[in-house]
Amino acid sequence: MPGETRRVARVVLLDPDDRILLMHGFEPDDPSSTWWFTPGGGLEGGETRQEAARRELAEETGITEIELGPLLWTRLCSFPFDGRRWQQDEWYYLARTERTETDPGGFTELERRSVSGLRWWTSDELLATRETVYPTRLAGLLRTLLDEGPPGDPLVLAPEFV
Repeated sequence: MPGETRRVARVVLLDPDDRILLMHGFEPDDPSSTWWFTPGGGLEGGETRQEAARRELAEETGITEIELGPLLWTRLCSFPFDGRRWQQDEWYYLARTERTETDPGGFTELERRSVSGLRWWTSDELLATRETVYPTRLAGLLRTLLDEGPPGDPLVLAPEFV
């Protein structure tokens, strides 16, 4: 993959009922092209992945009262979005919160043009949906996480190139 790979921290945020918070994204020039994904984003300056996870979660959801847990999964991905190809090295952290009210007031300009909302999903809803969700195996990964707890070592997910 030519070009620079963006370092990303993502958050698998669970509420007291074990629901996961996902963001509903769409292509800015084609609102009919939609998908669901976990909160998170690129590292800024010299911040660590954990610091980026907390900052991104606060900006995108307004939720700051979290217990940031272990690194669950890593994934390399490449996808077209907003007129360019993105290449990302994503790390997914487990986090728990008591708060379920969200406030996406910290969205960037690009997020305001490409995110239509946030939603808490149960594992069963995620397993049943026909909508596009990233990472593509998230429903099964979440079910395993809830059934077995976090992995001893982070799982390396199959690369996804869209």
